[in-house]
Amino acid sequence: MSNPKTVYLNLPKITEVHKKEIFLADIADIYCSDVSIQSKCRAQKVCAIRGERRQNRVLHTLDLIRQMESLDPQIQVNNIGELDTIISFHPPHPPRIIWQWIKTIFVCCLCFSGAAFAIMTFNNDVNVQDVMKEVYRLITGRESDGFTVLEATYSIGLAVGILVFFNHFAKWKISSDPTPLEVEMRLYEDNISKTVIQNDARKERETDVR
Repeated sequence: MSNPKTVYLNLPKITEVHKKEIFLADIADIYCSDVSIQSKCRAQKVCAIRGERRQNRVLHTLDLIRQMESLDPQIQVNNIGELDTIISFHPPHPPRIIWQWIKTIFVCCLCFSGAAFAIMTFNNDVNVQDVMKEVYRLITGRESDGFTVLEATYSIGLAVGILVFFNHFAKWKISSDPTPLEVEMRLYEDNISKTVIQNDARKERETDVR
Protein backbone atom coordinates (compact mmCIF):
# COMPACT_ATOMS: atom_id res chain seq x y z
CA MET A 1 0.00 0.00 0.00
CA SER A 2 1.41 3.37 -1.00
CA ASN A 3 2.32 6.05 1.49
CA PRO A 4 -0.47 8.71 1.55
CA LYS A 5 2.24 11.39 1.76
CA THR A 6 4.07 10.29 -1.37
CA VAL A 7 4.30 13.24 -3.75
CA TYR A 8 4.83 12.64 -7.46
CA LEU A 9 6.85 15.36 -9.15
CA ASN A 10 6.88 15.75 -12.93
CA LEU A 11 9.26 18.43 -14.19
CA PRO A 12 9.46 19.45 -17.86
CA LYS A 13 12.80 20.28 -19.46
CA ILE A 14 11.98 23.96 -19.89
CA THR A 15 9.16 26.27 -18.79
CA GLU A 16 8.50 29.82 -19.95
CA VAL A 17 7.37 32.20 -17.21
CA HIS A 18 6.41 35.87 -17.17
CA LYS A 19 6.45 36.69 -13.45
CA LYS A 20 9.37 37.05 -11.06
CA GLU A 21 8.01 35.03 -8.15
CA ILE A 22 8.15 31.38 -9.21
CA PHE A 23 6.20 28.72 -7.36
CA LEU A 24 6.41 24.98 -7.81
CA ALA A 25 2.96 24.87 -9.41
CA ASP A 26 4.26 27.21 -12.17
CA ILE A 27 6.93 24.79 -13.38
CA ALA A 28 5.82 21.26 -12.45
CA ASP A 29 2.91 18.83 -12.27
CA ILE A 30 2.39 17.64 -8.70
CA TYR A 31 0.15 14.87 -7.41
CA CYS A 32 -0.46 13.51 -3.93
CA SER A 33 -3.40 11.55 -2.54
CA ASP A 34 -3.30 13.92 0.42
CA VAL A 35 -4.85 17.11 -0.96
CA SER A 36 -3.43 19.33 1.79
CA ILE A 37 0.12 18.11 1.11
CA GLN A 38 -0.40 18.61 -2.60
CA SER A 39 -1.58 22.20 -2.03
CA LYS A 40 1.41 22.96 0.22
CA CYS A 41 3.84 21.65 -2.37
CA ARG A 42 2.18 23.55 -5.19
CA ALA A 43 2.40 26.77 -3.16
CA GLN A 44 6.11 26.25 -2.40
CA LYS A 45 8.20 29.17 -3.67
CA VAL A 46 11.23 27.88 -5.57
CA CYS A 47 13.03 31.05 -6.70
CA ALA A 48 12.74 34.72 -7.57
CA ILE A 49 13.95 36.31 -10.79
CA ARG A 50 16.14 39.39 -10.56
CA GLY A 51 16.31 42.03 -13.25
CA GLU A 52 14.01 42.91 -16.12
CA ARG A 53 15.77 41.24 -19.05
CA ARG A 54 15.15 37.81 -20.55
CA GLN A 55 17.16 35.11 -18.82
CA ASN A 56 17.36 31.40 -18.11
CA ARG A 57 17.53 29.87 -14.65
CA VAL A 58 18.44 26.24 -14.01
CA LEU A 59 16.84 24.41 -11.09
CA HIS A 60 17.99 21.01 -9.87
CA THR A 61 15.47 18.39 -8.82
CA LEU A 62 17.37 17.54 -5.63
CA ASP A 63 17.02 21.14 -4.44
CA LEU A 64 13.30 21.06 -5.13
CA ILE A 65 12.93 17.74 -3.30
CA ARG A 66 14.70 19.17 -0.26
CA GLN A 67 12.34 22.14 -0.24
CA MET A 68 9.29 19.88 -0.50
CA GLU A 69 10.48 17.51 2.24
CA SER A 70 11.15 20.46 4.55
CA LEU A 71 7.38 21.08 4.56
CA ASP A 72 6.73 17.76 6.28
CA PRO A 73 9.32 15.16 7.40
CA GLN A 74 7.01 12.32 6.30
CA ILE A 75 6.80 13.52 2.69
CA GLN A 76 8.37 11.15 0.17
CA VAL A 77 8.99 12.67 -3.26
CA ASN A 78 8.94 10.45 -6.33
CA ASN A 79 10.42 12.25 -9.33
CA ILE A 80 9.00 11.04 -12.65
CA GLY A 81 10.26 13.96 -14.77
CA GLU A 82 13.53 15.64 -15.67
CA LEU A 83 16.55 15.76 -13.37
CA ASP A 84 17.09 19.44 -14.15
CA THR A 85 14.66 22.04 -15.39
CA ILE A 86 15.13 25.42 -17.05
CA ILE A 87 13.05 28.45 -16.20
CA SER A 88 12.98 30.80 -19.18
CA PHE A 89 11.94 34.23 -17.93
CA HIS A 90 10.32 36.55 -20.47
CA PRO A 91 9.30 39.92 -19.04
CA PRO A 92 5.69 40.81 -19.87
CA HIS A 93 5.22 43.38 -22.60
CA PRO A 94 2.33 44.54 -24.79
CA PRO A 95 1.87 42.63 -28.04
CA ARG A 96 3.84 44.08 -30.95
CA ILE A 97 1.64 43.01 -33.82
CA ILE A 98 3.21 45.28 -36.45
CA TRP A 99 6.75 44.23 -35.52
CA GLN A 100 5.72 40.55 -35.61
CA TRP A 101 4.26 40.98 -39.08
CA ILE A 102 7.43 42.73 -40.26
CA LYS A 103 9.59 39.88 -38.98
CA THR A 104 7.27 37.28 -40.52
CA ILE A 105 7.33 38.97 -43.94
CA PHE A 106 11.11 39.37 -43.78
CA VAL A 107 11.63 35.68 -42.93
CA CYS A 108 9.23 34.60 -45.70
CA CYS A 109 11.05 36.73 -48.27
CA LEU A 110 14.41 35.48 -47.07
CA CYS A 111 13.35 31.83 -47.23
CA PHE A 112 11.72 32.27 -50.64
CA SER A 113 14.77 34.00 -52.12
CA GLY A 114 17.18 31.50 -50.59
CA ALA A 115 15.19 28.50 -51.78
CA ALA A 116 14.83 29.96 -55.29
CA PHE A 117 18.56 30.66 -55.48
CA ALA A 118 19.41 27.14 -54.28
CA ILE A 119 17.09 25.54 -56.86
CA MET A 120 18.46 27.68 -59.70
CA THR A 121 22.09 26.95 -58.80
CA PHE A 122 21.30 23.21 -58.59
CA ASN A 123 19.61 23.26 -62.01
CA ASN A 124 22.55 25.11 -63.53
CA ASP A 125 25.05 22.82 -61.83
CA VAL A 126 23.53 19.61 -63.26
CA ASN A 127 22.50 21.36 -66.49
CA VAL A 128 18.83 20.41 -66.26
CA GLN A 129 17.84 22.64 -69.18
CA ASP A 130 20.10 20.83 -71.67
CA VAL A 131 18.98 17.44 -70.34
CA MET A 132 15.34 18.35 -70.90
CA LYS A 133 16.07 19.63 -74.40
CA GLU A 134 17.81 16.36 -75.24
CA VAL A 135 14.99 14.26 -73.77
CA TYR A 136 12.40 16.30 -75.69
CA ARG A 137 14.36 15.86 -78.94
CA LEU A 138 14.72 12.11 -78.45
CA ILE A 139 11.00 11.64 -77.73
CA THR A 140 9.42 14.04 -80.23
CA GLY A 141 12.17 14.33 -82.81
CA ARG A 142 11.91 18.11 -82.65
CA GLU A 143 14.09 20.76 -81.06
CA SER A 144 12.86 22.27 -77.79
CA ASP A 145 12.30 26.00 -77.46
CA GLY A 146 12.78 25.80 -73.66
CA PHE A 147 9.05 26.08 -72.86
CA THR A 148 7.62 22.59 -73.24
CA VAL A 149 5.54 20.15 -71.22
CA LEU A 150 8.73 18.88 -69.59
CA GLU A 151 9.57 22.27 -68.05
CA ALA A 152 5.95 22.75 -66.96
CA THR A 153 5.62 19.35 -65.28
CA TYR A 154 9.07 19.72 -63.70
CA SER A 155 8.06 23.05 -62.12
CA ILE A 156 4.75 21.67 -60.87
CA GLY A 157 6.38 18.48 -59.58
CA LEU A 158 9.04 20.48 -57.76
CA ALA A 159 6.43 22.49 -55.88
CA VAL A 160 4.31 19.41 -55.08
CA GLY A 161 7.40 17.49 -53.95
CA ILE A 162 8.39 20.25 -51.53
CA LEU A 163 4.88 20.33 -50.04
CA VAL A 164 4.78 16.53 -49.68
CA PHE A 165 8.27 16.37 -48.14
CA PHE A 166 7.66 19.12 -45.60
CA ASN A 167 4.10 17.87 -44.96
CA HIS A 168 2.91 21.37 -44.23
CA PHE A 169 1.25 24.26 -46.00
CA ALA A 170 -0.26 27.02 -43.86
CA LYS A 171 -2.50 25.08 -41.39
CA TRP A 172 -2.95 22.12 -43.72
CA LYS A 173 -1.02 18.87 -43.19
CA ILE A 174 -1.06 15.69 -45.22
CA SER A 175 -0.62 13.46 -42.19
CA SER A 176 -0.40 13.79 -38.42
CA ASP A 177 3.32 13.00 -38.43
CA PRO A 178 5.63 15.83 -37.34
CA THR A 179 7.12 17.77 -40.23
CA PRO A 180 10.91 17.81 -40.86
CA LEU A 181 10.98 21.42 -39.68
CA GLU A 182 9.23 20.48 -36.42
CA VAL A 183 11.72 17.65 -35.87
CA GLU A 184 14.70 19.93 -36.46
CA MET A 185 13.26 22.62 -34.19
CA ARG A 186 12.75 20.08 -31.38
CA LEU A 187 16.32 18.83 -31.81
CA TYR A 188 17.55 22.42 -31.72
CA GLU A 189 15.55 23.15 -28.55
CA ASP A 190 16.87 19.97 -26.89
CA ASN A 191 20.46 20.93 -27.74
CA ILE A 192 19.93 24.45 -26.38
CA SER A 193 18.47 23.07 -23.14
CA LYS A 194 21.34 20.61 -22.69
CA THR A 195 23.89 23.37 -23.29
CA VAL A 196 22.25 25.71 -20.76
CA ILE A 197 22.19 22.96 -18.11
CA GLN A 198 25.79 21.92 -18.80
CA ASN A 199 27.01 25.52 -18.69
CA ASP A 200 25.25 26.05 -15.37
CA ALA A 201 26.81 22.88 -13.92
CA ARG A 202 30.24 24.01 -15.14
CA LYS A 203 29.81 27.42 -13.51
CA GLU A 204 28.87 25.75 -10.23
CA ARG A 205 31.98 23.55 -10.34
CA GLU A 206 34.17 26.59 -11.04
CA THR A 207 32.56 28.40 -8.08
CA ASP A 208 33.20 25.41 -5.78
CA VAL A 209 36.85 25.24 -6.84
CA ARG A 210 37.38 28.91 -6.10
